[in-house]
Amino acid sequence: MINIAKGAAIGVAMIIPGVSGGTLAVLLKIYDKIIDSISGLRKHFFESFMFLLPLAIGAVLAFAAAYFPLTWALENAPFPTMLLFAGFMAGSLPKLFVDCRREGFKKIDVALILIPLALVVGLCFIPGMGDVDLSEDMPWFQYILVPIIGVLASCALVVPGISGSMLLMIFGYYAPVLGLFRAIASTPLHAIGVLALFAVGVVIGFFTIAKIMQLLLKHFPRATGWAIFGFVVGSIPAIVVTFFSEYGEGYLDALMISLGVILFAAGALGTYFLTDYAQKKLSAETKSEENSQPSATAGDETDK
Repeated sequence: MINIAKGAAIGVAMIIPGVSGGTLAVLLKIYDKIIDSISGLRKHFFESFMFLLPLAIGAVLAFAAAYFPLTWALENAPFPTMLLFAGFMAGSLPKLFVDCRREGFKKIDVALILIPLALVVGLCFIPGMGDVDLSEDMPWFQYILVPIIGVLASCALVVPGISGSMLLMIFGYYAPVLGLFRAIASTPLHAIGVLALFAVGVVIGFFTIAKIMQLLLKHFPRATGWAIFGFVVGSIPAIVVTFFSEYGEGYLDALMISLGVILFAAGALGTYFLTDYAQKKLSAETKSEENSQPSATAGDETDK
C-alpha cells in the first residue's frame, strides 16, 4: 500500500509541467530501487515485477483520478498549483543534500550541480514547436514521430529534475497527447492507437535510460548523486519559468500570488517535517534492531 501511494505521487507528477517523476522518486527514496528493478527484470523477474507492480498501479490510478482535477487547476489556477509542487521539492532538498554529503564532496561536484541545474532551467526557454495535429486527420509522419516523442518523454521521467510533461510542452505535444484521453469517447480506435504508439516509445526509452542510470549509480555514485541534486534544485525555478512561458502574467493577480506563496510554504514545510519524521523513525528502528542483536561478547559468555 505504501508503494501504491508512492506510485500515485509519481503518477500525479506526470501531468504537471515542470515537475519530474524521477525527482519525486528520488525524494521518496525509491529511485535507486526502481532503476535496479527495471534493469533486473530479466535476471530477477519476480522480485523486480512485484516491486514495480504496486508503483505502476498507483501511478495509473492517480493519473486517472487526478487527470480532470489537475487539468482544471492548471487551467484556472496554474500559479498556485505549480508553486505547491515546487514547495514539495524545496522542502525535501535539505534531506537530499545530507544524503549526498555522506558520499563526500569535491570541487568538481560544483560543476556537477550547476550543469544539470542550468540544463533543466534552460530547457524551459526553448520555444514550443507549434501546433501538433493528433486527430483522425493527422499527417502520416506523426505516426513515426509519436513513438520518438514517447522515448524522449520516458527519458525525462527516469532522469530526475527533467519533466516529461515539460518536454512534451516544448515539442508541442502536451495538449494533443492529453487531448487523446478525451478523444477516446468520440474516436476510440484512433485515440487508443496513437496512445499505444506513444506507450511503445515510452517503454523503449524507459528501459534504455534506466540501464544507463543503473551503470552511473553503480560506478559513479558520488558524481551521480550530486548531479541528481543539481537536477532537483533546477526543477524548482524551472516550474516558475514554465509557468510564465506557458501561461503568462495574465493568470497573476494579488489573490493568485498570495495563494501561491501560501501553498509553496505549506508544501515545503509539510515535506520537510514529513521527511524529518520518516528519517527519525527509520533511525530509531535501526537502533532498536542493533540493540536487540546479541553482541559478540555476550555470545562468547554464553558459549563459555
